[in-house]
Amino acid sequence: MNLPKQRPNWSIALVLIIGVLAVSTSSILIRLANLKAGAGGFGFSLVLAASRLTLSALILLPAWPKIQWKTLRPGARRYAAAAGLCLALHFALWITSLSYTSIAASTALVTTSPVWVALLSRFWFGEKISKMSIAGITIALVGGMAIAVGSAGDPGVGNSQLLGNFLALSGSWAVSLYLLLGREAQRRGLGIGGYIAIAYTVSAIVLLPLPLIFGTSYTGYPNIVYWYILLTAALPQLVGHTILNWAVVQISPTLVTLAILFEPVAASCLGYLLFGEMPAPAVLAGAAVLLLGVATATVGAQKSQSTVNS
Repeated sequence: MNLPKQRPNWSIALVLIIGVLAVSTSSILIRLANLKAGAGGFGFSLVLAASRLTLSALILLPAWPKIQWKTLRPGARRYAAAAGLCLALHFALWITSLSYTSIAASTALVTTSPVWVALLSRFWFGEKISKMSIAGITIALVGGMAIAVGSAGDPGVGNSQLLGNFLALSGSWAVSLYLLLGREAQRRGLGIGGYIAIAYTVSAIVLLPLPLIFGTSYTGYPNIVYWYILLTAALPQLVGHTILNWAVVQISPTLVTLAILFEPVAASCLGYLLFGEMPAPAVLAGAAVLLLGVATATVGAQKSQSTVNS
């Protein structure tokens, strides 16, 4: 049997950079769609979320025949479906947050998922939290509070920055559950292709009727809005997330998590260049402290796991 060649580190790093940049376009494309549609808030955010997941699920249709259903252990499908529900909630909350708060605050808060995964793993699986992770979580919470306080003077994009920040944080809680449920689904035999096919499809099914229920139409927007929706499904979802899922089997998952922390930095820079959006200094400082805390917690979690496995 021919073993696959080991990829050079520089090529993995280059692909990972492309993945992080692709993911960083998500908030920008959402903001552009909001501006061109002349719409925002919960209803139009549901349109964006449902369209993004539906397009992604349709593209993943070829993965369904490859799922080895008979080899799955009990619970695999239930965990994948539950992950899909959490993913739907994540996108509904986070995309809505961008109608009320700055790109910098929203992307920084939604990237705190490693902190919540560590805390949930402690209560769900009984996994120990290292002292370094506790320190990182504390730092992240201080950064989060600084963002909340600083948002009072943040020009943002609306008059409800605190609501936007809470929605982004809630989106991070939802995606943390998505990650943990997805981990359990894959531990029970689902490959990454089959898992995301199930999760994305469930998310799409859950989200599709919601805009209509809340009185928002899928039609009647300028053509450019639909191009932005297509790009959102293609770039951050299928290119960005696929690369990140690929990278975790090529290098340390901790390094991938730390690389993802550059998403708020890249998104904030793009937000400034495209929209002239400069958050209040306290928000920027809080975001920097928050990301430092998340990075510390992530490294601490990896060291704790290495100690357990050794």
